[in-house]
Amino acid sequence: MIQSLLIANRGEIACRIIRTAKAMGVRTIAVYSDADAKALHVRQADEAVHIGASPARESYLVGDKIIAAAKATGAEAIHPGYGFLSENADFAQDVIDAGIVWVGPNPDSIRAMGLKDAAKERMIAVGVPVTPGYLGADQSPERLAAEAAAVGYPVLIKAVAGGGGKGMRRVDDPADFADALVSCQREAASSFGNTDVLIEKYILSPRHIEVQVFGDSHGTVVHLFERDCSLQRRHQKVIEEAPAPGMDAVTREAICAAAVKAAKAVDYVGAGTIEFIADASEGLRADRIWFMEMNTRLQVEHPVTEEITGVDLVEWQLRVAGGEALPKRQEDLAINGWAMEARLYAENPASGFLPSTGTLEHLRLPNFVRIETGVEEAGEVSPFYDPMIAKIIVHAEDRSAAIAALWDATGDVEVWPVRTNAGFLARICQDADFGAGTIDTGLIERRGDVLTVPPAPKPAHLRDAAAALAARPMLGVWDDAIGLRLNAAPRSEVRIVDDAGAVHVVADLMIDDGPPQDEVVSFFLGEGRSYRLDQPRGTAIGGTADGAILSPMPGRIIAVDVAAGDSVAKGQKLVTLEAMKMEHSLTAPFDGTVAELNVEVGGQTQEGVVLARLTRADAA
Repeated sequence: MIQSLLIANRGEIACRIIRTAKAMGVRTIAVYSDADAKALHVRQADEAVHIGASPARESYLVGDKIIAAAKATGAEAIHPGYGFLSENADFAQDVIDAGIVWVGPNPDSIRAMGLKDAAKERMIAVGVPVTPGYLGADQSPERLAAEAAAVGYPVLIKAVAGGGGKGMRRVDDPADFADALVSCQREAASSFGNTDVLIEKYILSPRHIEVQVFGDSHGTVVHLFERDCSLQRRHQKVIEEAPAPGMDAVTREAICAAAVKAAKAVDYVGAGTIEFIADASEGLRADRIWFMEMNTRLQVEHPVTEEITGVDLVEWQLRVAGGEALPKRQEDLAINGWAMEARLYAENPASGFLPSTGTLEHLRLPNFVRIETGVEEAGEVSPFYDPMIAKIIVHAEDRSAAIAALWDATGDVEVWPVRTNAGFLARICQDADFGAGTIDTGLIERRGDVLTVPPAPKPAHLRDAAAALAARPMLGVWDDAIGLRLNAAPRSEVRIVDDAGAVHVVADLMIDDGPPQDEVVSFFLGEGRSYRLDQPRGTAIGGTADGAILSPMPGRIIAVDVAAGDSVAKGQKLVTLEAMKMEHSLTAPFDGTVAELNVEVGGQTQEGVVLARLTRADAA
């Protein structure tokens, strides 16, 4: 049995691994960057080692530093978590060559499944059905465009080394193919160091179904049933559940058998996930489910599988890495109830899901469900890493009960001043199609503002906020006689403004004596709002009203599509910013001319910095 473990990761997955390791009596070692010096996973571990500067490429992605930390602390094994170096075959081999136990699959298995094109060719060879598309070595734009036309639009461009929604673009019109290809390859180069792509037929009613598999070094491979990850936004999973709604026994047997066959084809050892795409236009059917890829690591959504099977997958990982056989056989595994996981992100759905950074001055997460998190109150959401705050996991007797529990839990979230998607998640739980299980990967996009725009504040919340803001200092009755009525509290009309700039008038309000507040924050169904008294002010300029293009967050400039003096049209892309593992395109707010350009590719920027300034085409 492994006695000491270094976790080559951060945040909630590091905390998750530490919890199981400690329960097994395993000594834990954390690693951390400058930005994570005070992070929760650092304090939870028995020991911690600093490995570099805040950018991941200078710390968590530097394998030599992690191996050196393991040697310095006497760590017997390294667990990579997910992301970062978890699917890097060369790093896995370096760990093994250093005489350290690698808690993951063999490097050859990672390589076999690491490139999507090669993985699909292997699956075809063993009889696992794959999505129609192009997997060829000719990566010229002309050949890729021709193959996309042959497959038939819409198509999906996917980085062969991709994962986590990175390096993926849907294209509906041949005229958009070239730009989408360039953007996909650029993101793939940045995230994976490999620009090769494949082309797939885009399924118009797609369901994303994946199967948890587990193998040991004694030749046994089992599955732990399926998960449905169809609820996505920009190819990023939002809510996952297990089992999959609408999955009958025959289809489950077919897809799980295919997953085990795929794992055995690469002599798989450890935890892995076989991902399938299903055409759900006529429900889930065994003949309309195709292999997409394999993730040769633990998945973000692994807790839903744990909840329905009663298995601790991290414990299994550590036992199998230590040479033990799988604790259970296939016939010992069964589905119990229904589980769901919602990803709570530091982002603002009402502003195009822009990531939100800063100090978590107020953080309250529900205490009646399973929470996986790597942050705590007064901690920081850094611009350097994924903006996940927590995973909210529920387990219930059936799907409807699980949805109700998830609605309660997401609605109970309170976070400020960092913005979150909690209210967005709560509204998804109330969506009729989601409740009925008639979902696909396009549901969120089709709903649009119904899910992303917060509802109007409740009158009771407005009155409470106005009363607190308008409270009057406690003075003598003759010193403060405004609104005086004998034997009654003063009444007044109060104008307050929320953080979105909306003005609310609260009439005939009872004004109490007491200490007035400068700001009031209220929470309802996951949404946080702040209120202040509406003060007279002059005309505001800024944002894009005066042509200033401001950086919405700290990040790195990865593309500049215009030059000073260029004429631009409204909506034209000007600058592309990479922040928190995502690309954000900044566009022209009106027709005009680029009067000022203050950025160059590769440069860093901070929130609020003027990147460019435009003058209107119709300006005098």
